[in-house]
Amino acid sequence: MTCMPAAVANKPQITPGLVARAFQRIPLPHPRALVQPSNTTLVNLETIFSTQATPFTRTVTLLGQHVQLAIRPTTFTWTHGDGTTAATTTPGAPYPAKTITYRYPTTAHHLDIHVTITWAAHYRVNNGPTRPVPTTVTTTGPTTTLDVVEATPALSGTGH
Repeated sequence: MTCMPAAVANKPQITPGLVARAFQRIPLPHPRALVQPSNTTLVNLETIFSTQATPFTRTVTLLGQHVQLAIRPTTFTWTHGDGTTAATTTPGAPYPAKTITYRYPTTAHHLDIHVTITWAAHYRVNNGPTRPVPTTVTTTGPTTTLDVVEATPALSGTGH
């Protein structure tokens, strides 16, 4: 029979529910939706969407024990401001990547664009095995305003 020191044997148990509640209290980023072209885009132009959200770690102390949380964005829900949304699993990238785009079908003024991010996490207690946190947390970034205008083609120059 192996005897464990009283301090180890009597450590309070860190439960997944306790970690989930701690995860919900951690301040998470609220990144802005970036749009290219910015401020004004054209009807039927591929308007590029992206944001700056990357995985990160936080360590919290629960019941006197160190709990490391590896937090990552899992879903990005883009609100285009015209009543449509799109969900992706990546944050997109600025031009020239064009990984996340949307074509506005009609003109509009002062559209409120934003991105809602779902964050998930894994945790480990005192450098033990990694386990999933049984909940997610969502954050919504600040609004970006966009106008959608129509371009009028104009012929210029002289042809031969």
